[in-house]
Amino acid sequence: MSIKLFLASAAVAISAVTPCQAQVELKTYANADGYVDVQALTCAQLANTFQEDADYLTVWYSGWYNGLAKKHLMKVDRAKDLEHQIIVYCKANQDKKVIQAIDVVFNEYRAKNGIKMKK
Repeated sequence: MSIKLFLASAAVAISAVTPCQAQVELKTYANADGYVDVQALTCAQLANTFQEDADYLTVWYSGWYNGLAKKHLMKVDRAKDLEHQIIVYCKANQDKKVIQAIDVVFNEYRAKNGIKMKK
C-alpha cells in the first residue's frame, strides 16, 4: 500500500470517529457591544468556528503580537504555517485559551529554530 493511500485512509478513518460539533460564526463570541475578548477566547471556541473565521482571527493575533514587538514585516509562508499549527493545537487542546496556544506554538518554533528572545 502506498504511503499516500495509507495517509488518506487514516484521515478518513479518524474523521469518521471524531465527534462533530456545529460550527458557529466568530461573532457568536462577541459581547453585547459586538466585541470579542481576544484574551479570553478559548481554543474550543476557535476550533468550533468556521475555518474562515479561525484564519481571520489567527491573522489578527499575528498582527497584534507583531505590533507589540514593533515588527513591521511578515514572512507569509511562516505565518501561514504557524497559523495552521495554532489551529491544530487548539483542536487538540480545547481547554486552553488561544493566547496560551500561541505561546506554546511560538515557543516550540523558537526552540526548534534556535531563536533567542531579547530580554
